[in-house]
Amino acid sequence: MTTTSAPQKLLTDPPDPNPRKPALVLPPGSWDCLIHVYGPMEDYPFHPGCPYRSAPVLPETFIRQMKILGLEKAVIANGAGYGSDSRYLLETLEKYPKTFRGVTYVDDDVSPARLNELRRKGVLGARFAGGPAYPHLPKITQQMARRLADADMHVEFLTFTPGGMAEEKELFLSLPNDRIVIDHFGRLDATKGLDQPGFTALLELLDTGRVWLKMSNPAFCTKEDYPYAPVLPFARTLVRHAPERLLWGSNWPHVMRNGRIMPNDGDLIDLIGEWIPSEEDRLRIMSVNPDMVYGDGR
Repeated sequence: MTTTSAPQKLLTDPPDPNPRKPALVLPPGSWDCLIHVYGPMEDYPFHPGCPYRSAPVLPETFIRQMKILGLEKAVIANGAGYGSDSRYLLETLEKYPKTFRGVTYVDDDVSPARLNELRRKGVLGARFAGGPAYPHLPKITQQMARRLADADMHVEFLTFTPGGMAEEKELFLSLPNDRIVIDHFGRLDATKGLDQPGFTALLELLDTGRVWLKMSNPAFCTKEDYPYAPVLPFARTLVRHAPERLLWGSNWPHVMRNGRIMPNDGDLIDLIGEWIPSEEDRLRIMSVNPDMVYGDGR
């Protein structure tokens, strides 16, 4: 009798270990509002529903990188690899409480007491997935949204819905939360142009005053590699339309780039200057806005 072992999950390519010093000088107090960290797999195993694994990618590595790039604080989002297992995130927040804030996935049965505990430890938001990908990740419900609002935690959203914000807009408008953060440009398709319904819906959501958008992971929006040229007109339009509702994130360590060019994080900082030409807008997006969403005085 023969047996078949379970398929080995993809080991994602590591980030560039040598970030160059960018030409752009970031404003004081700049944040990276979306990174991930991963500990040793034997101690922090990846969720079986996640399609990838990662070698250790440590917060200490990112802290050294921050000094080169001109960043002062960062938001660690518990990645799809860990889902609602927040152990490594919480250990990192406890170790570096002045440098990092956290966002994690939470299960449907999470208690108000647990949410309050997460909040005290620096986890300021709960992340949810939309669409068919990553079925192991939790979906937002009205009950959960209310529970988070009561715990003074905001909602973050990672969408995989093919229609993007055109299909998710009514869901967002129905939530009771006054702080909703959308990751990765709303995963818009940069090939469909500025007039696509999903981008129009995204601008309308920003106009509500309840929604923030992370200008992060442009590789989700185009098959082109750095500098992700098709995303530039969308970034410029967003900055003109609602700079007070935008955040920036690198998505370090850039998981699932196998088969594509791994960006250098110094280049990503310089790309900020292309996306956000005005120094005033850069100060708002890189420092003022993240202080509002993540700067809880810790």
